[in-house]
Amino acid sequence: MSKFALAKETSYAVYDPTIQKEISFRPVTLAEDLERIHQWMNHPHVIPFWKLNFSLEKMHAHLTKAIADPHQTLYIGCLDGVPMSYWESYWAIDDIIANYYPAAKFDQGIHLLIGETQFLGQGLALPLLRAMAMFQFQTLETQKIVTEPDARNMKMIYIFKKCGFEFQKEINLPDKTGALMFCDRKNFETRWEQNIFQTTQ
Repeated sequence: MSKFALAKETSYAVYDPTIQKEISFRPVTLAEDLERIHQWMNHPHVIPFWKLNFSLEKMHAHLTKAIADPHQTLYIGCLDGVPMSYWESYWAIDDIIANYYPAAKFDQGIHLLIGETQFLGQGLALPLLRAMAMFQFQTLETQKIVTEPDARNMKMIYIFKKCGFEFQKEINLPDKTGALMFCDRKNFETRWEQNIFQTTQ
């Protein structure tokens, strides 16, 4: 079985004492998540940055292709078991992002959105992002996580910086001007005392 096939089957959970909640991630399935993701992608706060405000039929086709894509895994993020966020974890070397910096074999990338509106504005983005970075660094060969949020999305860029990502440069991607940012494993582990977290599965 390939490294990626194993990643497809992987879920992760951690108790975060800073918010006193369990944060967990599980792979997306069409049966469970199609309507949920379709609804999230059509929220006004999501449309400008994701541009995936499709019909349900078109979203089905989009997710079918994305789930089958061997360079990424789609996840639903949950708080205390409640689905509330969407994540894409990808291998940078097989992504368009590799055209913009010298990607190493095990560099991972990340995209995210908080889909359930009642969870917005509660200071959850940083704990969620930190938990996903911890999840990605479970791959011991991964020394760097990359991201490229929309350069206009200053709120998200601020959260990435608080998590330990460092701005590199603006890049012109096909669908946006992105802010290329890197999170180095050593810097991340120095920033966060990971022994205060308990993985729960």
